[in-house]
Amino acid sequence: MDFESIPRAHDAFQQPVMAEDIQAIGRRAFGNTVRITAAVELGGGMYNTTYRITADGLEQPVILRIAPSPEHQFVSEPQLMRNEYATAPYLAPVAHLVPRVLFADWSQELIGRDWMVQSHLAGAPAPERLGDYPRTLWPGFFAQLGTIAKDIHGVRGPHFGPVAGPVHATWSEAVLASLHAIADDVAGLGLDAADVRKVADLAAEHRALLDEITEPRLLTGDLWTVNTMLAAAPTPVISGVLDLDRTLFGDPAADWTIRMASAKTDERTAFWDTYGSRDISPAASWRALVYEARHLGAIRLERHRLRNSDGVRDTYQSLADVLAQLT
Repeated sequence: MDFESIPRAHDAFQQPVMAEDIQAIGRRAFGNTVRITAAVELGGGMYNTTYRITADGLEQPVILRIAPSPEHQFVSEPQLMRNEYATAPYLAPVAHLVPRVLFADWSQELIGRDWMVQSHLAGAPAPERLGDYPRTLWPGFFAQLGTIAKDIHGVRGPHFGPVAGPVHATWSEAVLASLHAIADDVAGLGLDAADVRKVADLAAEHRALLDEITEPRLLTGDLWTVNTMLAAAPTPVISGVLDLDRTLFGDPAADWTIRMASAKTDERTAFWDTYGSRDISPAASWRALVYEARHLGAIRLERHRLRNSDGVRDTYQSLADVLAQLT
């Protein structure tokens, strides 16, 4: 087997597996009639460890995604791969864009980690391909993102919170649980979590504003340019959507996609042409500040995981600005 692994420090968050582990995974997923001939680790992602697998007996390559070991996962990011698996039935509106799950194993018997085999999506990652097009064509890409987000946000859920749980009866419960989990994770790293806890206190005090959201809708959790694939075409055409593992049910305005679409007034403003207008009422604006604080807390955790100390420090000023507006 041709085995290619990305060199990483021994204490890096993302850790490869051994070639014999890949072979064992192949036997469990496909049986002894399929022989893996190549496993190439893919870069680009920052959470799961991902390989493109080629095998005799399979017509197309497949993608193997391996979750971090349980002890390396934050409390605020519980079993994300299992959450993505649970989300599959709700993704019917965009089923033509997401990879199919071919096999999933949560037993942790082989490598002590969850893993999942998915179909291989054609195309190139948007961060690598979009820059090849003139910027005059970029609005079309963001308009497609708007349509995808609208379709996903149109899906109604049975509860508030992550798709796979924990389940919450109200939106305020889900938001507060998320903020407290993020604060606990931040504190567990030896960092100051007082600002996130202050946001949680304010959210609890004004929970009635959060509970104006009474219908749980599906949120992508992490969808933006980095999680899309582009087809080989004369204009940017989204051919795939990846890594929907942070999905939850709640207020669409809390989605990472909405945050990113609102971040700048450049080509991304075409997103709103297809998605529709935003609620700019005082209550919605207050909720948006709470959502931004939640995003910043999660960003702080990710930057710490990536050993970006300057980035971690920047989140404190950004969150201070949000708190000043909330109070």
